[in-house]
Amino acid sequence: MSNQKLNSMRLLDSRKVVYSVHTYVYDPDNPPDAVDVARQLDLGPEYVFKTLVLNGGDKHPILIMVPADRQLDLKRLAAAIERKRVELLARAETERLTGLKVGGIGALALVQKRWACYLEQRGAILEQIYVNAGQRGTMLGLAPADLIDLTGAQLVEAAF
Repeated sequence: MSNQKLNSMRLLDSRKVVYSVHTYVYDPDNPPDAVDVARQLDLGPEYVFKTLVLNGGDKHPILIMVPADRQLDLKRLAAAIERKRVELLARAETERLTGLKVGGIGALALVQKRWACYLEQRGAILEQIYVNAGQRGTMLGLAPADLIDLTGAQLVEAAF
């Protein structure tokens, strides 16, 4: 990876948020899942959060950040955010709407879109969490309170 600052890093810098940058190997022929990323970064999977993009039934997608070792419960999320249903967007639609590649999607890189954003509540109690910077192979570590503040994320209980 180059030393180029990503938009997510520029946002954090502009708000004087303390963060750390962590890189991992992303092989497009054998892409790592979030648990593999945690392993590469020598972190417990409960600290690494994957960002999922969903259709919530209106014109704007929904973002939710879930720990690497958990699965999103779509029905539970829909109930928590008072929607009839939510569904994961197809890969091509996700990439088209976000402008990011799957495996490199991060809520901090999408702040300007002002989409509804949620954080699985397990993240709020941690000292640091790690989220994608908006580019495959790059994660950012920061305090959950800063992530919530910048993304407007609401806490939900929606994973098992």
